[in-house]
Amino acid sequence: MKNDDYSVKPVALPGESRVAHIYGKTDLADAYAIRLPEGAIADPELLARFVLSHQAPWVASLMRLRDALVAGFGIKTSKQLQDLGDAHDDKRIYLFRIYATSANEILLGEDDKHLDFRLSVLHQTQVQSTESSSYLVLSTVVHCHNFLGRAYILLIAPFHRLVVQSSLRRAARAGWPTSL
Repeated sequence: MKNDDYSVKPVALPGESRVAHIYGKTDLADAYAIRLPEGAIADPELLARFVLSHQAPWVASLMRLRDALVAGFGIKTSKQLQDLGDAHDDKRIYLFRIYATSANEILLGEDDKHLDFRLSVLHQTQVQSTESSSYLVLSTVVHCHNFLGRAYILLIAPFHRLVVQSSLRRAARAGWPTSL
């Protein structure tokens, strides 16, 4: 279902999200929301799969560049993350391991020697006056273990924010899946 509103807004980490308090200290925490049209699906796993499957071609190019740059530092590459899922039969969406699911949120992420991160895909209903609206909120939190992790996050944070916003906009332009 197409949505004429493609605006993605930065928001505070939702208090009801599992990522809001997952780490004692975070080195990156952000959240972005987009309004879903009436009738769009509410299942967070399906929404996560939809958003992550509608990434711009430049995101794949950016990931290839990232992989080439980090491989020498012992940081997991995209290929290694995919292989982890295959080898350990982990349930994954795109490159991300599924850590938890609930009726309105799926928690994805990865742990590595330099940092751990979690991505929340939260279906949220907001009520204003007598009208309610559905939103999709993508929240990311990162906890770094060492200097390498902090340096890495400092370098990729601007790209991360562009990727998240672009992915939400592209999913909206493609047309959100609808409830049956």
